[in-house]
Amino acid sequence: MSGVIGVFLRQDAELPNDEAARLAYFGLHALQHRGQEGTGIAVGDGRTIIEVKDLGLVAQVFKESGLRALTGHIALGHATYAVSRGKNDLPEWESAQPHMFSIGSQLIALGFNGSLINSSELQDYLQNHKIQLESDTDAEAIAALVGKFTEETSHIREGIARTMNMAQGSYAAGIITESALYAFRDPLGICPLCIGELPDNRGWVIASETCGLDIVGARYLRDIEPGEVVKISELGVETLIAKPAPKPALCVFEYVYFARPDSEMAGLSMYESRVHLGQELATESPIQADYVIGVPDSGIPGAVGFAKASGIPYGEGLTKNRYVGRTFIEPTQALRQRGIRLKLNPMKHAVRGKRLVVVDDSIVRGNTSKQLVAMLREAGAKEVHLRITSPRVISPCFYGIDMSTSDQLIGARLNVDEICHHVGADSLAYLSLDGMVRATGIPADELCMACFNGVYPIDVGEIYVGESCADTTNER
Repeated sequence: MSGVIGVFLRQDAELPNDEAARLAYFGLHALQHRGQEGTGIAVGDGRTIIEVKDLGLVAQVFKESGLRALTGHIALGHATYAVSRGKNDLPEWESAQPHMFSIGSQLIALGFNGSLINSSELQDYLQNHKIQLESDTDAEAIAALVGKFTEETSHIREGIARTMNMAQGSYAAGIITESALYAFRDPLGICPLCIGELPDNRGWVIASETCGLDIVGARYLRDIEPGEVVKISELGVETLIAKPAPKPALCVFEYVYFARPDSEMAGLSMYESRVHLGQELATESPIQADYVIGVPDSGIPGAVGFAKASGIPYGEGLTKNRYVGRTFIEPTQALRQRGIRLKLNPMKHAVRGKRLVVVDDSIVRGNTSKQLVAMLREAGAKEVHLRITSPRVISPCFYGIDMSTSDQLIGARLNVDEICHHVGADSLAYLSLDGMVRATGIPADELCMACFNGVYPIDVGEIYVGESCADTTNER
């Protein structure tokens, strides 16, 4: 679930040559929570495309001199969620994005968020057509298909549309040429993508979340529709429905955890939805306690809602080190375990002798919860009652979130009582599926909830979900 930001500035807006790159840079800062392993910005100036990308965070990769060199009125930025790993489990630079490729003599850059479930079929198709790939990334496969079909149709939009009719899975992506910005979204809308307009008719911005629009001063216009291709050029915004779907299936985990609380999706505030999750949870699973605390950051709105509905006072009991990345998307087990202790620390004076309701958004693997309960007990908490603002995670995700094997999911192996015993809490309760759906305000049949109910909106076929196939499973 990487982050994508695209900027198109009108050439008559008389802006600095590096303005598009700078807007993309600030947009990537807003979307940094969606990917921390790599980042990059590509810019087009009407003649060619240049790019800067590397492994690491936005602030580590980009310096003032690098931004000044990225001149052009079109920019595409990407915050990479997970990169391919080579020898000694080291990340490979090539899998950071945007991915550069060519269509004939024309340079193209692609920023891709999502995961394809028919990658092998697409790679075989390309190989059969004498198109060699340098990696096994979905981004390169999509780029190669767009290139092939664009050469056949002479139109990039048609090339994207034909690619969308072959690719199966979740995706939201941006493409820039030297003179245009394209954005497209999978037919079920599993991955989010929106479009906004800059003030004074200066241009447009596409972003994975509305917080990416806010930071650059763009006014939110609308979500890009599932199955839609948008082209932005000097002629304005043009649109094509490449592959309509009967019903959308936006990833519900965006509401539970992934999106920033100040973002909106499908017209709904992430913060308000998470407050409602907490309120539903307090109604379903009441408990007597002295204090409600949230696990920073995504558990805090749920804790506010739980306190509001239960009448138990809300307060801060955990402090977060803002300079440590999200343990959920760290690449290795060793880094994740170290990150838990680095990230959170109890406020001893606030929790000592208290019966605590600790509200978190999810339990995926169980390690965070176990260490968290232990830390609170060490700090003097009298009781620790865990309340989770989502159902048990019982099934893998094949659409982009890094939890692709069921043997790594504690909810797939243990029942609620067993999980409670494993993490060491005095009690544990999860929100029901119905309660989660009510809190989001979206009909159940318009959400992807596969990780919670095992019902996949796209057939995953014979994908093996048993033993771990990679050491990149979730920590939370």
